[in-house]
Amino acid sequence: MPRSSRRARPLRPMAGAVAALLATGLGLATLASAGATSPAADPKVVYLTFDDGPSPQYTAQILAVLARYRVPATFFEIGQNVTANPGLTDQAVHQGESVQNHSWDHPDLRPLSLADFNAQILNTDQAIRARTGRTPTCLRPPYGFVDKTVRARAAALGKTIKLWTVDPADWSRPGIHTIEQRVLTAVRPGSVILLHDGGGDRSQTVAALPTVLTTLQHRGYTFRLLCH
Repeated sequence: MPRSSRRARPLRPMAGAVAALLATGLGLATLASAGATSPAADPKVVYLTFDDGPSPQYTAQILAVLARYRVPATFFEIGQNVTANPGLTDQAVHQGESVQNHSWDHPDLRPLSLADFNAQILNTDQAIRARTGRTPTCLRPPYGFVDKTVRARAAALGKTIKLWTVDPADWSRPGIHTIEQRVLTAVRPGSVILLHDGGGDRSQTVAALPTVLTTLQHRGYTFRLLCH
């Protein structure tokens, strides 16, 4: 899950296993769903989430689409991007979106020392709290890479780990129609949808979003915040 205010590089394709999943069109959904649980017991509820922002190019466009269709979303933001683009975090919160922790600069959290892990999370908490007045309660580890150490350390900081169940791999820019179809084919009641507002060219995500939202609404789905 990439970022806009850092050096331009794709952050997701880290391992051969990920590439193999992409070749089948599954993205990281298989990896993440193994550790993710759908939080909704109610029928026809889905959770829309965005990673890697805020981005000066795309976050405002996504917020505009969400406002147009009156859909709430949870944004897992990169700490250094919040510092670089504070007004966009302000805009998200004022619009009623949830802003949560996605680490300071998107490392794999598993091999980090305890001190480095805490710095990644607490520095991001501080950046978000300075804009929102609230400390994030949820953590989405970069790449969805989680082990028992990450879970224990996150819990010690008061964080609930939130992954996803639907990943159209929009970060790979597979095409607008492909993003739409991957989401719409995979969604079930309680699904957590992963999209990206930062980390690179997200124009396809912006373009696909209206069709995703209106189609799910026509199917009778409602949207809720994943974290509060």
